Amino acid sequence: REGYNNPQVSGENLIGLSRARRPHNAIFVNFDDEEIPTKPLDAAVQNWKKVCTNPVDKKVEEELRKLFEVRPVWSRNAVKANISVHPDKLKLLLPYLAYYMLTGPWRSLWVRFGYDPRKHPEAKIYQVLDFRIRCGMKYGYAATDMPVKAKRSTYNYSLPITVKKQGSHTVSVHDLKQGLGTAGTSGAKKPPSSRYKLKESIYIFREGALPPYRQMFYQLCDLNVESLQKIIHRNDGTESECTERDGWCLAKTSDDLRDSMSLMIKQIIRSTRPALFSNTTSSEDGKEQLAYESGEDEDDEEEEEEDFKPSDGSENEMETEILDYV
Repeated sequence: REGYNNPQVSGENLIGLSRARRPHNAIFVNFDDEEIPTKPLDAAVQNWKKVCTNPVDKKVEEELRKLFEVRPVWSRNAVKANISVHPDKLKLLLPYLAYYMLTGPWRSLWVRFGYDPRKHPEAKIYQVLDFRIRCGMKYGYAATDMPVKAKRSTYNYSLPITVKKQGSHTVSVHDLKQGLGTAGTSGAKKPPSSRYKLKESIYIFREGALPPYRQMFYQLCDLNVESLQKIIHRNDGTESECTERDGWCLAKTSDDLRDSMSLMIKQIIRSTRPALFSNTTSSEDGKEQLAYESGEDEDDEEEEEEDFKPSDGSENEMETEILDYV
């Protein structure tokens, strides 16, 4: 409008990146894309070759190649639990060896170049399960009673694009070439073979153990419970169609897995904090057990909404990982 002047730009009112993002040149694939990539982008090759200058890096590359030979689909957390590699180098190495699935039953996972899980029924064991620990009066305990913390507190949340981004540290190409980074000094006491490794619990679900976070992304093959594997393999040999919601599994397989896992977790919490369930009668327990076994729920609409509603205070790993590559 007349008389309006653009405000003066200064560092005090500018919202922007804390540093210039390095392009990682990952290839993103949707479930309905007809073709899948067979090789990385030239820029991704150049990026990795630029930092892969010492024997340690070449060893890590070979280790990741072997992982993809044994298993063509991996989550980033699973990779970080199997090999020790600096997080900033992994951002360059993954696009060099695999492409990233955005949608469908393998969403948020890295797939080996040339492998199309939509054409292989045996790939159903690599599908992802978005699991969130259920809490509330309906389940006998509130979020404040949970022995599992959220990944990110909503009170300490800051946008990833703000100038004063907490916890960020610039890692130069020189640092990557030298094999050192943000954890180089703090992790100096650890041997190089395990300095950056995560614990197995970050990607494997075991009976009798609580997940490290309230929201977890598991691959079906990493659900190390016999009863859960029986649910997954109910249609072995009879898979006829790969759908975007259920992949190669029977319909509602994910719902059945979540019900069983939630019951296991409730039993763990019951054993560690019996006071939370002191008012629960045995008859109610019997009804609850029957409801889980039959796949029924007292309030189907509420349950369905919870399955697809992001849990409060938790971090969406898929969106976070995508931000690293765009």
